[in-house]
Amino acid sequence: MTSILKLGKDPALPSSYRPISLVDAIGKLFEKILLARFLHEVSERGLMRDEQLGFRPRYSTSLQLARLVERIIRNFCEKRLTGAVFLELSKAFDTVWMDGLLYKVTLLNFPSYIVHTISSYLQDRTFEASFQTTTSSRREMQAGEAQGGLISPVLFSLYVNDMLSPSHHVELAVYADDTAIIATSRKPTLLVSNLESYLNDLQRQLS
Repeated sequence: MTSILKLGKDPALPSSYRPISLVDAIGKLFEKILLARFLHEVSERGLMRDEQLGFRPRYSTSLQLARLVERIIRNFCEKRLTGAVFLELSKAFDTVWMDGLLYKVTLLNFPSYIVHTISSYLQDRTFEASFQTTTSSRREMQAGEAQGGLISPVLFSLYVNDMLSPSHHVELAVYADDTAIIATSRKPTLLVSNLESYLNDLQRQLS
């Protein structure tokens, strides 16, 4: 694993660096094959929620932005107000509970060979961190997915796929670990109330 300095961050702080996993050619080929099988299962059975456009074939950040802009313009034409809360998970990939992820994959009734392969891929992983000319001792990963792994973003999207569904006056726009909560109303007070209500319900779900 190597460390890449985040844009505009202080190079003297360890938190300013993004850990990127370096995988050999065989490992990358394995991930590519596993990702193709995994995405086929997700697509054929419609397992990913409609609001999630992250790392899916034929979807992009541009499409998600277009959905958001279209909603704002439509509300403006109908003389409605638009309010939004934008959420971003800190260290999202690094804090994934691996047993919880495997449990969710199992609940979605993936073929047993895919579940066992992902389990083997995620568990008992070790890593070494390198920075400039120094390399750490080998450690075991206690949680999280490999940054830079081909299948990691899709697994994370499924990990958060059971996020609380929106109410009638609230919509979601999700791209991997970035979430926009969008509310519509003619009254500012009701707009704020709808956003607060969803956030409170989401907090209770995560508690």
